[in-house]
Amino acid sequence: MKRGRRLAELVLSVEENNQLAEWTRRHKTSQALALRSRIVLACAQGAANGEVAQRLRVTPQTVGKWRHRFVERRVDGLLDEPRPGAPRTIDDAQIERLIATTLNQLPRGATHWSTRLMAGKLGLSQSTVGRVWRAFGLQPHRVESFKLSTDPLFIEKVRDIVGLYLDPPLKAMVLCVDEKSQI
Repeated sequence: MKRGRRLAELVLSVEENNQLAEWTRRHKTSQALALRSRIVLACAQGAANGEVAQRLRVTPQTVGKWRHRFVERRVDGLLDEPRPGAPRTIDDAQIERLIATTLNQLPRGATHWSTRLMAGKLGLSQSTVGRVWRAFGLQPHRVESFKLSTDPLFIEKVRDIVGLYLDPPLKAMVLCVDEKSQI
């Protein structure tokens, strides 16, 4: 019988077992999290660290680390911890101003905001503007609303066109091509 340090008892609840099994099967799970889940599942079946390490092709220290983290913090212990990095350079107020400007104002002399125009107006970098727009799903270049013409003869022209649809000339075909952007 092998002797060594006594392993922490690892017993999974049904919910934890289901969560770990899902993480091992799901395609969008990171490979690191899937491996950690496999380690804990194997340990929960009563396997020793060395056996699990050999089966999953990792070191016994890796198995020990994730077994210990799971026993201490349960499922949350398997998730990545925050990593150090550069502090944010843009605060929440600037982000709010960027979003409000994007949604509520139009640039002077243009039909929509570009990252370059917005960056120049707010004193931010183009990449920052692009990251914020992607994070909030903003696409100012895509207009999803109907625009009315500012043409002073617009009403008369609409009446003429609608009249053609309602009462086309005899033996004539009425085609509409104004909705085709390439024409």
